[in-house]
Amino acid sequence: MAAAALKSCSAWRFAKLNSLLRSSVPSLTFQTTASPMMGATVEQFEQAKSKLSALKKDPGNELKLKIYALFKQATQGPCNTPKPGMLDFVNKVKWDAWKSLGSISQDEAREQYCNLIGSLVEAEGGSSAQVAATPAGGGATYETLLVSTEDDITTIKLNRPAKKNAITPEMYNEIIAALEQAAKDESKFAVFTGAGDFYCSGNDLSNFTKISEGGVQEMARQGAELLRRYVRAYIDFPKPLVAVVNGPAVGISVTVLGLFDLIYATERATFHTPFTQLGQSAEGCSSYTFPRIMGPTKASEMLLFNKKLTASRACELGLITEVFPDSSFQSEVQTRLKAYARLPPQSLALSKQLVRSVDKERLYAVNDAEVERLTERWTSEECFNAVMSFFQAKAKL
Repeated sequence: MAAAALKSCSAWRFAKLNSLLRSSVPSLTFQTTASPMMGATVEQFEQAKSKLSALKKDPGNELKLKIYALFKQATQGPCNTPKPGMLDFVNKVKWDAWKSLGSISQDEAREQYCNLIGSLVEAEGGSSAQVAATPAGGGATYETLLVSTEDDITTIKLNRPAKKNAITPEMYNEIIAALEQAAKDESKFAVFTGAGDFYCSGNDLSNFTKISEGGVQEMARQGAELLRRYVRAYIDFPKPLVAVVNGPAVGISVTVLGLFDLIYATERATFHTPFTQLGQSAEGCSSYTFPRIMGPTKASEMLLFNKKLTASRACELGLITEVFPDSSFQSEVQTRLKAYARLPPQSLALSKQLVRSVDKERLYAVNDAEVERLTERWTSEECFNAVMSFFQAKAKL
């Protein structure tokens, strides 16, 4: 009787949470700004063109102009044609849209083009990864990531821009697989970044509404094992890991940064770990790495008291390596990474392993302890009430 009552109560609680979540989800907005990355491959660009012609809905004149301008910039470079006459209204509007892109590179324009088409595909109920799911050089394909290897660099891009790259269980599994692939390929290091304006908004909150047949306890157990494997994939990665933080970062996308070797951020980036606000606790080995990086009191301010850091403050505290102006972020980061890719691969890998091997067993233990604590948190009344309060507050906005 008690077990049945608990299961019934849990089902009611999560049904109510699901209702709140649906009422508080914001309307879809398309992310059309640059994603600071290596640029989409030519193959991905061609796939995006194909998907554009297959769209069922008219995206509207504003987006069509944006698509046109990005296509011209990607294929021809900055606008260099004479301005149409005042009475040539249609061509003048097109020219203005192309000219407004200024001097952004063809690689960057190609990247923005793929991201925009991906958002449109996702808005129609498809997967944005359909635009560019095939990694350069073959290998596995992904639904929530763009993975490519070019110039001895493997790039893993979180590719749910319409959802601010919120992480689903599928994405967790795909990131694990992508890290395993990158560990074995010919690249010298791996780069993480996000599509669109966000680096990553943390866990997709709809994860909390999907109750397995085993109830809340089973859902917590499955989530815990997935999290354990996910964090361990970063701990075990044998090559240098670089984060290119192109916008706000939340939750686990922040906590695992302590396991990266180099972190570049745009000035727009922020870093937020609102765990106690949601009745939860730290993960990603941050309960160990953050105090070592920034000292115990500053780490507590983030992990216990939900302090959000600006990019410049995160750099001052040592959480990230360097901050760049948003306008030059991509070009400056590309220049640095291409230079690093010329370094000897074995020297890079072995040097990284020397730096990290001292803490490896300790990180395994910290990961296990954090996962155990989170399992308890996810099944607690306190966590449920905190998440409910969050959605209630959001629904009123």
